[in-house]
Amino acid sequence: MATIPITKRGAEQLKAELHRLKTRDRPEVINAIAEARAQGDLSENAEYDAAKDRQGFIEGRIKEVEGKLAAAQVIDPSGLDAGGRVVFGATVDLEEEDSGEQVTYQIVGEDEADLKQGLINVSSPIGRALIGKEEGDTAEVQAPGGVKHYEIIAVKYL
Repeated sequence: MATIPITKRGAEQLKAELHRLKTRDRPEVINAIAEARAQGDLSENAEYDAAKDRQGFIEGRIKEVEGKLAAAQVIDPSGLDAGGRVVFGATVDLEEEDSGEQVTYQIVGEDEADLKQGLINVSSPIGRALIGKEEGDTAEVQAPGGVKHYEIIAVKYL
């Protein structure tokens, strides 16, 4: 099985989700199924059907998160020393060449990506364009609105 890169923070988030699923969500749905069963006829019991569907979702998500954690290669960005190059986990300050707009992104794994928080997926178009570049380089990104050019202002390993 291939390893999946994930930051230390991302691994902690997955572990917290797994703990919540196993200790809170799973027991809640088991109780809901028991209550629905106590109401009698299961063939026309919408609460029972909904609880069984929810149980299937929770069990599937538990398996998915356990699989991701088993395949995870946890990378601590603060321990990196890539000589100023953009690598997985690096935080990059960029300036869009046409507009002069400055943005900061951290290169993270698929499960952690959240553009609103400045976390971009390593396999996204901008993530792929940045990997391997250094401070002062220009990255060309194919965006929905056309090609954008970003100058790399700084690379940090936080």
